[in-house]
Amino acid sequence: MTTRSIHSLSFTRNLTAGTALIAAALLLTACGKKEKSMETASNKPAAPAPTAAPTTSTTPATLPAGFESLEQRVSYGVGFKMASGIAQQKDFKVDRAALIAGIDDALAGGKLRLEEKDIQAAFMEMQQRAEAAAAEAGKANIALGEAYLAKNKAKPGVKTTASGLQYEVIKAGTGAKPKAENTVRVHYHGTLIDGKVFDSSVERNEPIEFAVQGVIPGWTEALQLMSVGDKWKLTIPSALAYGPRGAGADIPPNSVLVFEVELLEVK
Repeated sequence: MTTRSIHSLSFTRNLTAGTALIAAALLLTACGKKEKSMETASNKPAAPAPTAAPTTSTTPATLPAGFESLEQRVSYGVGFKMASGIAQQKDFKVDRAALIAGIDDALAGGKLRLEEKDIQAAFMEMQQRAEAAAAEAGKANIALGEAYLAKNKAKPGVKTTASGLQYEVIKAGTGAKPKAENTVRVHYHGTLIDGKVFDSSVERNEPIEFAVQGVIPGWTEALQLMSVGDKWKLTIPSALAYGPRGAGADIPPNSVLVFEVELLEVK
């Protein structure tokens, strides 16, 4: 939850249709595993280098026709990942024939049928369309979010801080409180106000570690109020989360976010 997702939550996946197309053209960038919304790539330890080249083949015993060679399997994977990234863009409908023509031309030597300036202009226009659509969606979310926050604030047990952050204690712990400079280990489950899950370490059964100051403002504030062993329900106003930009397809602009957070450890 990389755009500050809950890490400076940079849940990183904040591509408009235009920028997604540009990114897709890089091919291999689309081959990465979907980023966890709570963790930045810089927080992940580097994998150790292999000490020797593998001596055995990992090729399955049986493969569909046309995918027997390594080159065929990698080529298929690159194409699938690239197209999957494009297909996720709700405001863009891919023209299959034009897409294939672009791929064929690049593989044949890179001669463009269109002027570079015309392609860049098309990317820009598509991005502007996506931003306009996001702005309209954001307006509606402001009203929905404000109504949700007002209703939630009135519930018994819900406390509201000066910043507007709302929290409710589900389970009280007795351990240490994190400071701004600490790293913490947590379990969390994040949803939109309609209940849609956008990220969950609980569902992955994988607690996560990150710097207290490396997350969205709502998390940074809440963590410094919690004690190890606490489990809280956080209701985070958009201004303390992703704001008008949102975070890709998972978190629309101006979304209020709801998290259940359990503080497991202060590193």
